[in-house]
Amino acid sequence: MASLSTTTTTTTSPPFPPPPTTRRPASFRTHVSTRTEPDPNPNPPSPSSSTEKPPRNTALAVTDERTRRILKEVEKQRATEAKERKELVNRKIASQKAISVILRREATKAIIDKRNKNKGPTNSKKLLPRTVLEALHERITALRWESALKVFELLREQLWYRPNSGVYIKLIVMLGKCKQPEKAHELFQAMVDEGCDLDCESYTALLSAYSRSGRLDKAFSLLKEMKSTPGCEPDVQTYSILIKSCLQVFAFDKVQSLLSDMATYGIKPNTVTYNTLIDAYGKAKKFSEMESTLVEMLADRNCQPDVWTMNSTLRAFGYIGQIETMERCYDKFQSSGIQPNVQTFNILLDSYGKAEDYIKMSAVMEYMQKYHYSWTIVTYNIVIDAFGKAGDLKQMEYLFRLMRSERIKPSCVTLCSLVRAYAHAGKPEKIGGVLRFVENSDVLLDTVFFNCLVDAYGRLGCLAEMKGVLELMEQRGCKPDVITYRTMIKAYSFKGMNSQVKELTELLTTVQRPPLKRNKPDF
Repeated sequence: MASLSTTTTTTTSPPFPPPPTTRRPASFRTHVSTRTEPDPNPNPPSPSSSTEKPPRNTALAVTDERTRRILKEVEKQRATEAKERKELVNRKIASQKAISVILRREATKAIIDKRNKNKGPTNSKKLLPRTVLEALHERITALRWESALKVFELLREQLWYRPNSGVYIKLIVMLGKCKQPEKAHELFQAMVDEGCDLDCESYTALLSAYSRSGRLDKAFSLLKEMKSTPGCEPDVQTYSILIKSCLQVFAFDKVQSLLSDMATYGIKPNTVTYNTLIDAYGKAKKFSEMESTLVEMLADRNCQPDVWTMNSTLRAFGYIGQIETMERCYDKFQSSGIQPNVQTFNILLDSYGKAEDYIKMSAVMEYMQKYHYSWTIVTYNIVIDAFGKAGDLKQMEYLFRLMRSERIKPSCVTLCSLVRAYAHAGKPEKIGGVLRFVENSDVLLDTVFFNCLVDAYGRLGCLAEMKGVLELMEQRGCKPDVITYRTMIKAYSFKGMNSQVKELTELLTTVQRPPLKRNKPDF
Protein backbone atom coordinates (compact mmCIF):
# COMPACT_ATOMS: atom_id res chain seq x y z
CA MET A 1 0.00 0.00 0.00
CA ALA A 2 2.84 2.36 0.81
CA SER A 3 4.53 1.84 -2.53
CA LEU A 4 1.26 2.33 -4.33
CA SER A 5 0.51 5.66 -2.61
CA THR A 6 4.02 6.92 -3.33
CA THR A 7 3.64 6.15 -6.99
CA THR A 8 0.37 7.99 -7.32
CA THR A 9 1.55 11.14 -5.56
CA THR A 10 5.02 11.61 -7.04
CA THR A 11 4.14 11.30 -10.71
CA THR A 12 1.12 11.96 -12.88
CA SER A 13 1.97 9.28 -15.44
CA PRO A 14 0.26 5.86 -15.09
CA PRO A 15 2.22 3.33 -13.01
CA PHE A 16 2.06 0.70 -15.79
CA PRO A 17 3.27 1.17 -19.37
CA PRO A 18 0.50 1.93 -21.85
CA PRO A 19 -0.87 -1.03 -23.80
CA PRO A 20 0.50 -1.72 -27.29
CA THR A 21 -2.64 -0.34 -28.95
CA THR A 22 -1.76 3.18 -27.76
CA ARG A 23 1.70 3.02 -29.35
CA ARG A 24 0.91 1.45 -32.72
CA PRO A 25 -1.00 4.43 -34.21
CA ALA A 26 1.85 6.82 -33.37
CA SER A 27 4.38 4.53 -35.05
CA PHE A 28 2.09 4.12 -38.01
CA ARG A 29 1.61 7.89 -38.34
CA THR A 30 5.35 8.44 -38.20
CA HIS A 31 5.88 5.88 -40.94
CA VAL A 32 3.26 7.50 -43.17
CA SER A 33 4.52 11.00 -42.57
CA THR A 34 8.01 10.10 -43.74
CA ARG A 35 6.65 8.79 -47.03
CA THR A 36 3.90 11.40 -47.78
CA GLU A 37 5.50 14.58 -46.43
CA PRO A 38 4.98 17.37 -49.03
CA ASP A 39 7.80 19.39 -50.49
CA PRO A 40 8.41 22.50 -48.33
CA ASN A 41 8.85 24.53 -51.52
CA PRO A 42 5.37 25.00 -52.97
CA ASN A 43 6.70 26.23 -56.29
CA PRO A 44 8.06 23.53 -58.63
CA PRO A 45 11.69 24.00 -59.72
CA SER A 46 12.43 25.43 -63.17
CA PRO A 47 13.65 23.08 -65.92
CA SER A 48 16.97 24.91 -66.17
CA SER A 49 17.82 24.58 -62.51
CA SER A 50 20.47 22.10 -61.30
CA THR A 51 18.19 20.65 -58.62
CA GLU A 52 15.81 18.91 -61.08
CA LYS A 53 17.64 15.48 -61.34
CA PRO A 54 18.31 14.61 -57.67
CA PRO A 55 14.64 14.05 -56.75
CA ARG A 56 14.29 11.74 -59.77
CA ASN A 57 17.36 9.67 -58.71
CA THR A 58 16.06 9.51 -55.16
CA ALA A 59 12.72 8.14 -56.35
CA LEU A 60 14.48 5.47 -58.41
CA ALA A 61 16.63 4.46 -55.43
CA VAL A 62 13.57 4.19 -53.21
CA THR A 63 11.82 2.04 -55.83
CA ASP A 64 14.82 -0.29 -56.18
CA GLU A 65 15.11 -0.65 -52.41
CA ARG A 66 11.41 -1.45 -52.14
CA THR A 67 11.67 -4.05 -54.90
CA ARG A 68 14.62 -5.79 -53.27
CA ARG A 69 12.79 -5.88 -49.97
CA ILE A 70 9.69 -7.39 -51.58
CA LEU A 71 11.79 -10.01 -53.39
CA LYS A 72 13.57 -10.88 -50.18
CA GLU A 73 10.25 -11.31 -48.36
CA VAL A 74 8.93 -13.50 -51.18
CA GLU A 75 12.05 -15.71 -51.05
CA LYS A 76 11.76 -15.94 -47.30
CA GLN A 77 8.11 -16.92 -47.59
CA ARG A 78 8.95 -19.61 -50.15
CA ALA A 79 11.70 -21.00 -47.92
CA THR A 80 9.30 -21.10 -44.97
CA GLU A 81 6.68 -22.95 -47.01
CA ALA A 82 9.25 -25.44 -48.26
CA LYS A 83 10.42 -26.07 -44.70
CA GLU A 84 6.85 -26.61 -43.52
CA ARG A 85 6.21 -29.07 -46.35
CA LYS A 86 9.35 -30.99 -45.43
CA GLU A 87 8.39 -31.08 -41.76
CA LEU A 88 4.92 -32.32 -42.69
CA VAL A 89 6.42 -35.16 -44.72
CA ASN A 90 8.78 -36.04 -41.86
CA ARG A 91 5.90 -36.04 -39.38
CA LYS A 92 3.93 -38.40 -41.59
CA ILE A 93 6.89 -40.78 -41.86
CA ALA A 94 7.49 -40.63 -38.10
CA SER A 95 3.81 -41.19 -37.43
CA GLN A 96 3.77 -44.26 -39.65
CA LYS A 97 6.80 -45.67 -37.83
CA ALA A 98 5.27 -44.89 -34.44
CA ILE A 99 2.00 -46.57 -35.41
CA SER A 100 3.93 -49.64 -36.54
CA VAL A 101 5.79 -49.81 -33.21
CA ILE A 102 2.60 -49.26 -31.21
CA LEU A 103 0.78 -51.98 -33.13
CA ARG A 104 3.60 -54.41 -32.47
CA ARG A 105 3.58 -53.55 -28.78
CA GLU A 106 -0.19 -53.89 -28.52
CA ALA A 107 -0.01 -57.25 -30.24
CA THR A 108 2.59 -58.40 -27.73
CA LYS A 109 0.52 -57.14 -24.80
CA ALA A 110 -2.52 -58.91 -26.22
CA ILE A 111 -0.56 -62.16 -26.22
CA ILE A 112 0.47 -61.56 -22.60
CA ASP A 113 -3.09 -60.75 -21.50
CA LYS A 114 -4.39 -63.75 -23.41
CA ARG A 115 -1.97 -65.98 -21.57
CA ASN A 116 -2.84 -64.45 -18.21
CA LYS A 117 -6.56 -65.06 -18.78
CA ASN A 118 -5.91 -68.73 -19.55
CA LYS A 119 -7.48 -68.51 -22.99
CA GLY A 120 -4.98 -70.97 -24.34
CA PRO A 121 -1.20 -71.23 -24.51
CA THR A 122 0.85 -69.42 -27.11
CA ASN A 123 3.99 -70.64 -28.79
CA SER A 124 5.38 -67.17 -29.39
CA LYS A 125 8.95 -67.03 -28.16
CA LYS A 126 10.02 -63.96 -30.10
CA LEU A 127 8.18 -61.22 -28.24
CA LEU A 128 9.68 -57.77 -28.00
CA PRO A 129 11.99 -57.61 -24.94
CA ARG A 130 11.04 -54.04 -24.10
CA THR A 131 7.30 -54.76 -24.12
CA VAL A 132 7.57 -57.88 -21.98
CA LEU A 133 9.78 -56.10 -19.46
CA GLU A 134 7.41 -53.09 -19.39
CA ALA A 135 4.46 -55.42 -18.76
CA LEU A 136 6.38 -57.09 -15.93
CA HIS A 137 7.37 -53.73 -14.43
CA GLU A 138 3.76 -52.47 -14.51
CA ARG A 139 2.54 -55.52 -12.62
CA ILE A 140 5.34 -55.37 -10.07
CA THR A 141 4.63 -51.69 -9.41
CA ALA A 142 0.90 -52.37 -9.01
CA LEU A 143 1.65 -55.35 -6.67
CA ARG A 144 -0.31 -57.70 -8.94
CA TRP A 145 1.80 -60.64 -7.93
CA GLU A 146 -0.17 -63.42 -9.63
CA SER A 147 -0.16 -61.66 -12.99
CA ALA A 148 3.49 -60.67 -12.53
CA LEU A 149 4.53 -64.30 -12.00
CA LYS A 150 2.70 -65.36 -15.17
CA VAL A 151 4.44 -62.65 -17.19
CA PHE A 152 7.75 -63.77 -15.66
CA GLU A 153 7.07 -67.33 -16.81
CA LEU A 154 6.48 -65.97 -20.31
CA LEU A 155 9.71 -63.99 -20.02
CA ARG A 156 11.70 -67.11 -19.19
CA GLU A 157 10.40 -68.84 -22.35
CA GLN A 158 11.76 -66.19 -24.70
CA LEU A 159 14.75 -67.02 -26.91
CA TRP A 160 16.57 -63.89 -25.80
CA TYR A 161 16.08 -64.54 -22.06
CA ARG A 162 19.12 -64.59 -19.79
CA PRO A 163 18.84 -65.03 -15.99
CA ASN A 164 19.12 -61.75 -14.15
CA SER A 165 19.32 -61.52 -10.38
CA GLY A 166 17.94 -57.96 -10.42
CA VAL A 167 14.62 -59.13 -11.87
CA TYR A 168 14.42 -61.90 -9.30
CA ILE A 169 15.08 -59.47 -6.44
CA LYS A 170 12.35 -57.10 -7.60
CA LEU A 171 9.88 -59.99 -7.74
CA ILE A 172 10.88 -61.24 -4.30
CA VAL A 173 10.46 -57.75 -2.81
CA MET A 174 7.02 -57.49 -4.44
CA LEU A 175 5.98 -60.86 -3.02
CA GLY A 176 7.15 -59.73 0.40
CA LYS A 177 4.92 -56.65 0.20
CA CYS A 178 2.02 -58.90 -0.84
CA LYS A 179 2.60 -61.21 2.17
CA GLN A 180 3.63 -64.17 0.01
CA PRO A 181 6.84 -65.42 1.68
CA GLU A 182 6.54 -68.98 0.36
CA LYS A 183 6.29 -67.79 -3.24
CA ALA A 184 9.29 -65.55 -2.56
CA HIS A 185 11.25 -68.56 -1.31
CA GLU A 186 10.35 -70.50 -4.49
CA LEU A 187 11.70 -67.66 -6.63
CA PHE A 188 14.83 -67.50 -4.50
CA GLN A 189 15.40 -71.21 -5.09
CA ALA A 190 14.76 -70.77 -8.84
CA MET A 191 17.36 -68.01 -8.89
CA VAL A 192 19.86 -70.41 -7.33
CA ASP A 193 18.96 -73.16 -9.82
CA GLU A 194 19.50 -70.81 -12.78
CA GLY A 195 23.01 -70.00 -11.61
CA CYS A 196 22.51 -66.44 -10.43
CA ASP A 197 25.08 -65.21 -7.94
CA LEU A 198 23.71 -64.80 -4.44
CA ASP A 199 24.68 -61.74 -2.45
CA CYS A 200 23.55 -59.72 0.53
CA GLU A 201 20.84 -57.95 -1.49
CA SER A 202 19.13 -61.17 -2.58
CA TYR A 203 19.19 -62.61 0.95
CA THR A 204 17.91 -59.33 2.37
CA ALA A 205 14.97 -59.35 -0.08
CA LEU A 206 13.95 -62.84 1.09
CA LEU A 207 14.48 -61.89 4.74
CA SER A 208 12.26 -58.84 4.23
CA ALA A 209 9.52 -61.05 2.75
CA TYR A 210 9.48 -63.25 5.86
CA SER A 211 9.70 -60.34 8.31
CA ARG A 212 6.85 -58.43 6.64
CA SER A 213 4.60 -61.46 7.16
CA GLY A 214 5.56 -61.73 10.83
CA ARG A 215 7.71 -64.83 10.29
CA LEU A 216 10.47 -63.51 12.51
CA ASP A 217 11.77 -66.99 13.36
CA LYS A 218 12.45 -67.67 9.69
CA ALA A 219 13.91 -64.20 9.24
CA PHE A 220 16.38 -64.70 12.10
CA SER A 221 17.26 -68.12 10.65
CA LEU A 222 18.14 -66.44 7.35
CA LEU A 223 20.21 -63.85 9.23
CA LYS A 224 22.21 -66.67 10.80
CA GLU A 225 22.67 -68.29 7.38
CA MET A 226 23.89 -65.00 5.91
CA LYS A 227 26.58 -64.71 8.59
CA SER A 228 28.01 -68.09 7.62
CA THR A 229 27.81 -67.58 3.82
CA PRO A 230 30.88 -65.89 2.27
CA GLY A 231 29.99 -62.78 0.28
CA CYS A 232 26.48 -62.61 1.79
CA GLU A 233 27.23 -61.07 5.17
CA PRO A 234 24.37 -58.86 6.46
CA ASP A 235 24.71 -55.11 6.19
CA VAL A 236 22.99 -52.17 7.85
CA GLN A 237 19.97 -52.48 5.55
CA THR A 238 19.45 -56.11 6.60
CA TYR A 239 19.50 -55.19 10.28
CA SER A 240 17.30 -52.12 9.73
CA ILE A 241 14.59 -54.27 8.12
CA LEU A 242 14.68 -56.75 10.98
CA ILE A 243 14.64 -53.99 13.59
CA LYS A 244 11.62 -52.39 11.95
CA SER A 245 9.73 -55.70 11.91
CA CYS A 246 10.52 -56.34 15.58
CA LEU A 247 9.41 -52.84 16.54
CA GLN A 248 6.06 -53.30 14.78
CA VAL A 249 5.25 -56.19 17.11
CA PHE A 250 6.81 -54.37 20.10
CA ALA A 251 9.62 -56.94 20.47
CA PHE A 252 11.99 -54.44 22.06
CA ASP A 253 14.18 -57.17 23.56
CA LYS A 254 14.99 -58.50 20.09
CA VAL A 255 15.76 -54.96 18.96
CA GLN A 256 18.40 -54.57 21.63
CA SER A 257 19.85 -57.94 20.66
CA LEU A 258 20.10 -56.82 17.03
CA LEU A 259 21.75 -53.54 17.99
CA SER A 260 24.33 -55.42 20.07
CA ASP A 261 24.91 -57.79 17.16
CA MET A 262 25.55 -54.83 14.87
CA ALA A 263 28.10 -53.40 17.30
CA THR A 264 29.84 -56.78 17.49
CA TYR A 265 30.28 -56.98 13.71
CA GLY A 266 31.24 -53.31 13.40
CA ILE A 267 28.06 -52.31 11.53
CA LYS A 268 27.04 -48.77 12.41
CA PRO A 269 23.38 -47.67 12.25
CA ASN A 270 22.48 -45.26 9.50
CA THR A 271 19.86 -42.52 9.37
CA VAL A 272 17.12 -44.98 8.43
CA THR A 273 17.92 -47.16 11.43
CA TYR A 274 17.83 -44.22 13.84
CA ASN A 275 14.61 -42.85 12.33
CA THR A 276 12.95 -46.26 12.67
CA LEU A 277 13.94 -46.47 16.34
CA ILE A 278 12.86 -42.89 17.11
CA ASP A 279 9.49 -43.36 15.43
CA ALA A 280 8.79 -46.68 17.18
CA TYR A 281 9.86 -45.43 20.62
CA GLY A 282 7.71 -42.34 20.18
CA LYS A 283 4.62 -44.34 19.24
CA ALA A 284 5.21 -46.66 22.20
CA LYS A 285 5.60 -43.58 24.49
CA LYS A 286 9.11 -44.65 25.45
CA PHE A 287 10.38 -41.10 25.51
CA SER A 288 13.59 -41.78 27.42
CA GLU A 289 14.67 -44.33 24.81
CA MET A 290 13.62 -41.96 22.04
CA GLU A 291 15.65 -39.12 23.51
CA SER A 292 18.74 -41.28 24.04
CA THR A 293 18.50 -42.55 20.45
CA LEU A 294 18.23 -38.98 19.17
CA VAL A 295 21.26 -37.91 21.23
CA GLU A 296 23.24 -40.86 19.91
CA MET A 297 22.25 -39.93 16.37
CA LEU A 298 23.36 -36.32 16.85
CA ALA A 299 26.70 -37.53 18.20
CA ASP A 300 27.31 -39.61 15.06
CA ARG A 301 28.83 -37.38 12.40
CA ASN A 302 27.92 -39.83 9.63
CA CYS A 303 24.19 -39.74 10.49
CA GLN A 304 22.58 -36.36 10.27
CA PRO A 305 18.91 -35.91 11.22
CA ASP A 306 16.54 -35.30 8.34
CA VAL A 307 12.89 -34.40 7.89
CA TRP A 308 11.83 -37.92 8.86
CA THR A 309 13.63 -37.52 12.18
CA MET A 310 11.81 -34.25 12.76
CA ASN A 311 8.42 -35.71 11.83
CA SER A 312 8.83 -38.71 14.13
CA THR A 313 9.78 -36.47 17.05
CA LEU A 314 6.95 -34.00 16.45
CA ARG A 315 4.42 -36.81 16.10
CA ALA A 316 5.48 -38.37 19.39
CA PHE A 317 5.03 -35.19 21.44
CA GLY A 318 1.99 -33.97 19.54
CA TYR A 319 0.17 -37.26 20.04
CA ILE A 320 0.31 -36.97 23.83
CA GLY A 321 -0.61 -33.28 23.80
CA GLN A 322 2.78 -31.78 24.69
CA ILE A 323 2.34 -28.91 22.27
CA GLU A 324 5.02 -26.65 23.73
CA THR A 325 7.64 -29.40 23.58
CA MET A 326 6.61 -30.15 20.01
CA GLU A 327 6.97 -26.49 19.04
CA ARG A 328 10.41 -26.23 20.66
CA CYS A 329 11.57 -29.31 18.77
CA TYR A 330 10.21 -27.85 15.54
CA ASP A 331 12.16 -24.63 16.08
CA LYS A 332 15.38 -26.52 16.85
CA PHE A 333 15.10 -28.78 13.83
CA GLN A 334 14.33 -25.85 11.55
CA SER A 335 17.20 -23.77 12.96
CA SER A 336 19.55 -26.65 12.13
CA GLY A 337 18.60 -26.39 8.47
CA ILE A 338 15.93 -29.10 8.18
CA GLN A 339 13.03 -27.87 6.07
CA PRO A 340 9.51 -29.16 6.76
CA ASN A 341 7.40 -30.99 4.19
CA VAL A 342 3.67 -31.60 3.80
CA GLN A 343 3.79 -34.47 6.29
CA THR A 344 5.30 -32.13 8.88
CA PHE A 345 2.42 -29.69 8.54
CA ASN A 346 -0.08 -32.55 8.66
CA ILE A 347 1.40 -33.57 12.01
CA LEU A 348 1.15 -29.99 13.28
CA LEU A 349 -2.45 -29.69 12.08
CA ASP A 350 -3.42 -32.97 13.71
CA SER A 351 -1.74 -32.04 16.99
CA TYR A 352 -3.35 -28.58 17.15
CA GLY A 353 -6.71 -30.08 16.20
CA LYS A 354 -6.60 -32.62 19.02
CA ALA A 355 -5.56 -29.85 21.41
CA GLU A 356 -8.49 -27.75 20.12
CA ASP A 357 -6.12 -24.89 19.32
CA TYR A 358 -7.90 -23.75 16.18
CA ILE A 359 -6.07 -20.42 15.98
CA LYS A 360 -2.69 -22.11 15.48
CA MET A 361 -4.33 -24.67 13.25
CA SER A 362 -5.65 -21.92 10.99
CA ALA A 363 -2.21 -20.30 11.01
CA VAL A 364 -0.64 -23.51 9.69
CA MET A 365 -3.31 -23.73 6.99
CA GLU A 366 -2.61 -20.15 5.90
CA TYR A 367 1.14 -20.79 5.89
CA MET A 368 0.71 -23.82 3.64
CA GLN A 369 -1.40 -21.86 1.19
CA LYS A 370 0.91 -18.85 1.24
CA TYR A 371 4.02 -20.88 0.41
CA HIS A 372 2.24 -23.23 -2.02
CA TYR A 373 2.36 -26.50 -0.12
CA SER A 374 -0.09 -28.76 -1.94
CA TRP A 375 -2.71 -30.23 0.33
CA THR A 376 -3.09 -33.99 0.27
CA ILE A 377 -6.07 -36.14 1.18
CA VAL A 378 -4.50 -36.57 4.62
CA THR A 379 -4.45 -32.78 5.08
CA TYR A 380 -8.10 -32.45 4.16
CA ASN A 381 -9.14 -35.37 6.37
CA ILE A 382 -7.37 -33.81 9.35
CA VAL A 383 -8.89 -30.34 9.01
CA ILE A 384 -12.38 -31.61 8.10
CA ASP A 385 -12.41 -33.87 11.16
CA ALA A 386 -11.09 -31.11 13.43
CA PHE A 387 -13.69 -28.51 12.41
CA GLY A 388 -16.40 -31.17 12.50
CA LYS A 389 -15.57 -32.03 16.11
CA ALA A 390 -15.54 -28.31 16.92
CA GLY A 391 -19.07 -27.99 15.55
CA ASP A 392 -18.02 -25.55 12.81
CA LEU A 393 -20.11 -27.17 10.08
CA LYS A 394 -19.82 -24.19 7.75
CA GLN A 395 -16.01 -24.38 7.66
CA MET A 396 -16.13 -28.18 7.43
CA GLU A 397 -18.46 -28.10 4.42
CA TYR A 398 -16.37 -25.40 2.76
CA LEU A 399 -13.25 -27.55 3.08
CA PHE A 400 -15.13 -30.55 1.69
CA ARG A 401 -16.22 -28.52 -1.36
CA LEU A 402 -12.67 -27.23 -1.78
CA MET A 403 -11.37 -30.80 -1.62
CA ARG A 404 -13.69 -31.88 -4.42
CA SER A 405 -12.93 -28.80 -6.53
CA GLU A 406 -9.25 -29.72 -6.46
CA ARG A 407 -10.16 -33.22 -7.72
CA ILE A 408 -9.06 -34.99 -4.55
CA LYS A 409 -11.25 -38.04 -4.10
CA PRO A 410 -12.75 -38.32 -0.60
CA SER A 411 -12.13 -41.50 1.34
CA CYS A 412 -14.08 -43.38 3.99
CA VAL A 413 -12.20 -41.36 6.62
CA THR A 414 -13.58 -38.15 5.10
CA LEU A 415 -17.13 -39.47 5.03
CA CYS A 416 -16.93 -40.75 8.61
CA SER A 417 -15.87 -37.30 9.79
CA LEU A 418 -18.86 -35.72 8.03
CA VAL A 419 -21.32 -38.26 9.44
CA ARG A 420 -20.02 -37.89 13.02
CA ALA A 421 -20.17 -34.10 12.81
CA TYR A 422 -23.77 -34.10 11.55
CA ALA A 423 -24.76 -36.62 14.21
CA HIS A 424 -23.33 -34.45 17.02
CA ALA A 425 -25.07 -31.41 15.52
CA GLY A 426 -28.41 -33.29 15.40
CA LYS A 427 -28.90 -32.99 11.61
CA PRO A 428 -29.99 -36.33 10.14
CA GLU A 429 -30.98 -34.67 6.85
CA LYS A 430 -27.32 -33.78 6.30
CA ILE A 431 -26.37 -37.45 6.73
CA GLY A 432 -28.82 -38.20 3.92
CA GLY A 433 -26.88 -35.78 1.77
CA VAL A 434 -23.70 -37.74 2.47
CA LEU A 435 -25.45 -40.94 1.38
CA ARG A 436 -26.60 -39.29 -1.85
CA PHE A 437 -23.03 -38.27 -2.52
CA VAL A 438 -21.94 -41.87 -1.95
CA GLU A 439 -24.50 -43.15 -4.43
CA ASN A 440 -23.16 -40.86 -7.16
CA SER A 441 -19.48 -41.59 -6.47
CA ASP A 442 -17.17 -44.57 -6.69
CA VAL A 443 -15.81 -44.30 -3.15
CA LEU A 444 -14.94 -47.77 -1.87
CA LEU A 445 -16.87 -48.15 1.38
CA ASP A 446 -15.91 -50.46 4.22
CA THR A 447 -17.47 -51.79 7.42
CA VAL A 448 -15.98 -48.93 9.47
CA PHE A 449 -18.04 -46.36 7.53
CA PHE A 450 -21.26 -48.32 7.97
CA ASN A 451 -20.57 -48.74 11.69
CA CYS A 452 -20.14 -44.97 11.90
CA LEU A 453 -23.46 -44.58 10.08
CA VAL A 454 -25.21 -47.00 12.46
CA ASP A 455 -23.83 -45.13 15.47
CA ALA A 456 -24.95 -41.76 14.06
CA TYR A 457 -28.53 -42.88 13.41
CA GLY A 458 -28.64 -44.59 16.81
CA ARG A 459 -27.58 -41.39 18.57
CA LEU A 460 -30.22 -39.41 16.69
CA GLY A 461 -32.95 -41.95 17.45
CA CYS A 462 -33.54 -42.69 13.75
CA LEU A 463 -34.00 -46.43 14.25
CA ALA A 464 -35.63 -47.08 10.89
CA GLU A 465 -32.68 -45.51 9.08
CA MET A 466 -30.31 -47.42 11.35
CA LYS A 467 -31.93 -50.71 10.36
CA GLY A 468 -31.74 -49.68 6.71
CA VAL A 469 -27.95 -49.48 6.99
CA LEU A 470 -27.87 -53.30 7.09
CA GLU A 471 -29.47 -53.37 3.65
CA LEU A 472 -26.92 -50.88 2.37
CA MET A 473 -24.12 -53.07 3.71
CA GLU A 474 -25.54 -56.08 1.89
CA GLN A 475 -25.78 -54.10 -1.36
CA ARG A 476 -22.15 -52.97 -1.02
CA GLY A 477 -20.88 -56.44 -0.13
CA CYS A 478 -19.94 -55.56 3.45
CA LYS A 479 -20.74 -57.89 6.31
CA PRO A 480 -21.76 -56.59 9.75
CA ASP A 481 -19.29 -57.29 12.53
CA VAL A 482 -19.43 -57.32 16.30
CA ILE A 483 -19.30 -53.52 16.52
CA THR A 484 -22.25 -53.20 14.15
CA TYR A 485 -24.55 -55.41 16.21
CA ARG A 486 -23.41 -54.06 19.57
CA THR A 487 -24.08 -50.49 18.44
CA MET A 488 -27.56 -51.43 17.29
CA ILE A 489 -28.25 -53.34 20.52
CA LYS A 490 -27.27 -50.27 22.53
CA ALA A 491 -29.65 -48.06 20.53
CA TYR A 492 -32.57 -50.50 20.84
CA SER A 493 -31.93 -51.00 24.57
CA PHE A 494 -32.07 -47.25 25.14
CA LYS A 495 -35.52 -47.20 23.53
CA GLY A 496 -36.68 -50.32 25.43
CA MET A 497 -37.17 -52.42 22.29
CA ASN A 498 -36.39 -55.80 23.86
CA SER A 499 -37.50 -57.98 20.95
CA GLN A 500 -34.99 -56.38 18.60
CA VAL A 501 -32.33 -56.64 21.30
CA LYS A 502 -32.97 -60.36 21.67
CA GLU A 503 -32.87 -60.92 17.91
CA LEU A 504 -29.58 -59.07 17.49
CA THR A 505 -28.07 -60.83 20.51
CA GLU A 506 -28.70 -64.16 18.81
CA LEU A 507 -27.09 -62.87 15.62
CA LEU A 508 -24.11 -61.64 17.62
CA THR A 509 -23.15 -65.19 18.56
CA THR A 510 -22.83 -66.15 14.88
CA VAL A 511 -20.48 -63.31 13.98
CA GLN A 512 -16.81 -64.19 13.81
CA ARG A 513 -14.97 -62.08 16.33
CA PRO A 514 -11.88 -60.20 15.19
CA PRO A 515 -8.54 -61.39 16.57
CA LEU A 516 -7.37 -59.69 19.72
CA LYS A 517 -3.99 -59.05 18.16
CA ARG A 518 -4.46 -57.16 14.93
CA ASN A 519 -1.85 -57.14 12.20
CA LYS A 520 0.33 -54.08 12.19
CA PRO A 521 0.02 -51.81 9.15
CA ASP A 522 2.70 -52.17 6.51
CA PHE A 523 4.64 -48.93 6.73
